Amino acid sequence: MNAARTTDPQPEMKRLTSHDNPLFKELAKLAGSARQRKKAGQTLLDGAHLLAAYLDAGGKPLHVLTNVAAEQDNEIAALLKKLPGVPLTQLDEKLFAELSELKTPSGVLALIAQPQPQISAVRSHFALLLEDIQDPGNLGSLLRSAAAAGCDAAFLSEGCADAWSPKVLRAGMGGHFALSIHETTDLPAVAAAFDGAVLAASLAAGTTLYDCDLRGKLAFALGNEGAGLSEAMLAAAGRRITVPMPGKIESLNVAAAGAVCLFEAARQRRR
Repeated sequence: MNAARTTDPQPEMKRLTSHDNPLFKELAKLAGSARQRKKAGQTLLDGAHLLAAYLDAGGKPLHVLTNVAAEQDNEIAALLKKLPGVPLTQLDEKLFAELSELKTPSGVLALIAQPQPQISAVRSHFALLLEDIQDPGNLGSLLRSAAAAGCDAAFLSEGCADAWSPKVLRAGMGGHFALSIHETTDLPAVAAAFDGAVLAASLAAGTTLYDCDLRGKLAFALGNEGAGLSEAMLAAAGRRITVPMPGKIESLNVAAAGAVCLFEAARQRRR
C-alpha cells in the first residue's frame, strides 16, 4: 500500500494563449483597475521576490502564472516546488507582458487574496498614518520602511493610492506582508483611537524629531506630497514635529521624511 501523501501533488501546468480566455480577461482587469481589485479583494504579485515574501509570511496564492522563460529560471522553479495544489498556468510571452508592467517581464505572477488587516488602532504599538499619499512609489516606499522599522500597522486615508496596485507592491518590496494595512480610513478617528503618542510631521513645527522620546506606543502621521497634513489631522495629533535640515533645502520627499522618522524611533527603541 502506498504511503499517504503529506502534501497535494503539483497540478499539471495549463497553457493559455488567447485574449478571449475568461481567466486572462479577469487577470487583465485586476492588473489595470483599482476598482476591480477592491471589488474582487484580489491582486497580482509580479516577480519572484514578492512571491517569496508572500510565502514567507504564510500566504498561499490562488493561482500562479508563468511565461515560457520561467522554465529556465532556478529561483522560480524553487518557488513553484513550494506550491503543491496551487493552480499553475503558463501564458505565452505576449499575454504575460500585458499583465506585467515591467519592461523585462519577471517570469512569474501570483494571484492572491488581499490580506485583511488584523491589528486595530487600539491594539497597535507602532503605526504609520498616511493622508493622501498619491504617488505609488512614495506609498510603497513608506510601507517598506514601516515594515523594516518594526511597525505593526499602517492606516491610509481614502485619498491615498491603491496600496495593492502593482506599482505600490513593487515599491513595497514585500513590506505589505509584515503590516496590517487599513485603507480608506478616517485618520482623525484613528488618531483618537490610538492608545499612544501621535506625532504629526509638519514643516512649521517647533519641536524636532530628535527632541522626542519615541520609545512607547507611537504613531507617525505623514501628509500629501504637496499639501502636507490637513488641519483636521494636525488637530487630531497630539504633537507636531519636524525633521531638522541644516542644509539649503526646504523640505524632504515624504518617503524620505517618513524613513528618517521611523528609523529614529527604531534607534531609540533598540536602546
